[in-house]
Amino acid sequence: MAEDDASLAARAAWLHHVGRLTQGEVATRLNVPNVKAHRLIARAGREGMVRVFVDGEIANCLQLEQQLCRAYGLGFCEVAPNVDDDPLPLRSLGVLGARYLRLICEKGEDAVIGIGHGRTLAACVEHLPRIDAPRLKFVSLLGGFTRRFAANPFDVINRIVERTSAEAYVLPVPFALNSAEDRAVLMAQRGIADVFALARSATLRFAGIGIVDGHAASLATSGMIEPAEFDEVARAGGCGEILGHFFDERGRPVETELSPRIAALDLDDLRSGKLVAVAGGTAKPDAIRAVLSSGLLHGLLTDERTATALLGPKPKT
Repeated sequence: MAEDDASLAARAAWLHHVGRLTQGEVATRLNVPNVKAHRLIARAGREGMVRVFVDGEIANCLQLEQQLCRAYGLGFCEVAPNVDDDPLPLRSLGVLGARYLRLICEKGEDAVIGIGHGRTLAACVEHLPRIDAPRLKFVSLLGGFTRRFAANPFDVINRIVERTSAEAYVLPVPFALNSAEDRAVLMAQRGIADVFALARSATLRFAGIGIVDGHAASLATSGMIEPAEFDEVARAGGCGEILGHFFDERGRPVETELSPRIAALDLDDLRSGKLVAVAGGTAKPDAIRAVLSSGLLHGLLTDERTATALLGPKPKT
């Protein structure tokens, strides 16, 4: 926790002294109250972090953050320094996502927070310290069962409640129904309809970004979607997925036979409130770029290697 706050103090100092942001702008960028932004900037000065320049990994990450915000019109971005060579840097992303969730809970501006699922979000919750936030509500944004009604191993809603003492609202339905008609009937049921209404009211939604790969994607390995359904999405040009919606390389929605069967919020619902994604890894740049190009994201948490790839030229295929 002390190391976490020290890194946050370095970010605050860089934004204030190098980025020339006001204290209030620093608070907004870091999602902390104004008084905490003031304390972080003051701490950076006391502990000798502020000199003529800020060098090292943190400065490079902050430069990447600003470039990503400009390139994709993001409200904010956080980049974790490279700490290992894992294709999927779950530790880096998990620590970064956990810090973001902790700050959001402490700030208390969002009474209802929608949560997706997946390996990266599960890692975020694993690194989340215990927080006392009994007035906070977390709600599932997706169905959390496979069609065999087995629990999704990467569902995080119950784990996050264990860490925060918040209220939890779960969608006890499969991620994908057998037909659009089945989905319509199920979504109209009392209880399920109420949870969807709460999900629509969430002012902040926190999700991962998935690749379109019937053998490697979390949705495939957990049994949420069949490989043949992923193949259909890929043939239609799908590159990336967020909260059950697929996008092509230009950020345009990709609709297939699967789309009307997914138990998720509509795109119009996702355009309300703030949608923040945590994603990274060597397999993810195309998927993240597709979702970024959709214009849906308010914020992105990623790792340094992925950020560099997102800002570079797209590899030729």
